[in-house]
Amino acid sequence: MQVPPFSLSEQIQELGAALDQAVLEVLRSGQYIGGATISRFETDFATACGVPHAIGCNSGTDALILALRGLGIGPGDEVITASFSFFATAEAISAVGATPVFVDVEESSYLIDLDQLEAAITPATRALLPVHLFGRPVDMERVCAIAERHGLKVVEDCAQATGASWAGRPVGSWGDVGCFSFFPTKNLGAAGDGGAITCRDAELAQVIRELAVHGMPRRYLHTALGYNSRLDAIQATVLNVKLPHLPRWVKHRGAIASHYHEHLAALSGVALPEAGPEGHSWNQFVLRVPACSAGVMACGGEASCTPSADSAAFGLPQACCRDWLKQQLQEAGVSTIIYYPIPIHRQPAYAELGYGPGSLPVTERLCTEVLSLPIFPELSGEQQQRVIEVLLAVLAQPLIVA
Repeated sequence: MQVPPFSLSEQIQELGAALDQAVLEVLRSGQYIGGATISRFETDFATACGVPHAIGCNSGTDALILALRGLGIGPGDEVITASFSFFATAEAISAVGATPVFVDVEESSYLIDLDQLEAAITPATRALLPVHLFGRPVDMERVCAIAERHGLKVVEDCAQATGASWAGRPVGSWGDVGCFSFFPTKNLGAAGDGGAITCRDAELAQVIRELAVHGMPRRYLHTALGYNSRLDAIQATVLNVKLPHLPRWVKHRGAIASHYHEHLAALSGVALPEAGPEGHSWNQFVLRVPACSAGVMACGGEASCTPSADSAAFGLPQACCRDWLKQQLQEAGVSTIIYYPIPIHRQPAYAELGYGPGSLPVTERLCTEVLSLPIFPELSGEQQQRVIEVLLAVLAQPLIVA
C-alpha cells in the first residue's frame, strides 16, 4: 500500500458535484474578477475568523506584503519573526523594505520563543510577526501583551493554521492583521493560489483593499502605489464550497494526530510533536529524529554518517538519522515531507544579515531532525495503520553500533 503525505482525490470525489456546479456557474457568468462570489467568501471567511473584515488576495505571500504595507511598515523598520518557517514569512518583510530580525524557536512547540522575541526588540522594531506553524497557534495573549508594552503592531502568519484557535478565539483575530494562504495543501485549499487578510479595523481594511487593486479607492483614481493582487472568482467559489466543511476537516486532523500519539508514544529514537493546545489545527504532524550518537539509530551511527548536502553546505548539524528514516519509509511505500531543510536565516538570500552557523541553534537543529508524517482529513484508518506499522517496524530493526 502506498501512502501519500497529502491527497486531494478523496476530497474532490466527495465535493465534486458541488465544485463542478459552482465553477461552471462562475464560468457562465463571465464575472471572473470581483463580484458577488468574492464578496460572499470574504464575508463568510471574516465570520469564520471572528472579525468584521476579510480581504481576498492572490496568495498567502501577498497577504503578508499587503498587511505590512497597510500598517505602514517599510524601510528602516525591523520586524521580528521566526526563521523556522517557509521563506515567504521573511521575504514579505524584505519586500516592503523592512528588515527581518530572526529569533529562535522552542524545541518543544517549534514556535517562536517569546522570551527571545521580547529581548530582540529595539528602537527600530515596528512589528511582531508570529507564525502559527504546522497548525499550532502561538500564545497570542502573550504576544499581544508584549506588543502593547512596546507599542508594536502584530501580524499573524496563519498560512498553515486556518481553523486553529488560541484560548477559544480564532487565529487571525488577535493581531492587527491575520494573513492566510489557500494553497491547495492548506487546511482550506483553493484550486490554485489564493490568500486573505483579516482585521478588525475598518480603515485599515480599506487601505489594504485599495493596495490590492493598484492603490485605487475608485476606478482610475490611484492614491498609492499598490499591486494587482486579487482573489479571482473561480478560486473564491471553490473556497465557498469548502469553507463549511473546514470545522469537520480540522476535527478529523485532530483525530488522526491523536491516533498517531496513542500508537507511537512508546517509540524510541524519535520525538513526537506535543499534543499542543486545544485549538491546534494539525496542518502537519511533524516528529523529530535526533541525530545519532554511536548507534542510537540504525543508520549506522555517527562515525559512519555522511552529512547531507544541506548540512555540509550550510553549516547545519548532521541530518543522517532523519534522512535515513525518510528513505526507509519511502522504500516501504510511506511518503513523508521535510519542513524545512534549510532555515531562513541561513539561506543565501539573507547572507548579508550575518547570521552564521549556530546563531539560532534550536532552529538549525530542528531543520535536520523534522519529518512530517502523512496527515490529511481523508487519510483512511487503513492508511494510517500502515504508516504506524511501517514506522514501528523500521525503528525495531537491529541497531548497528559504529
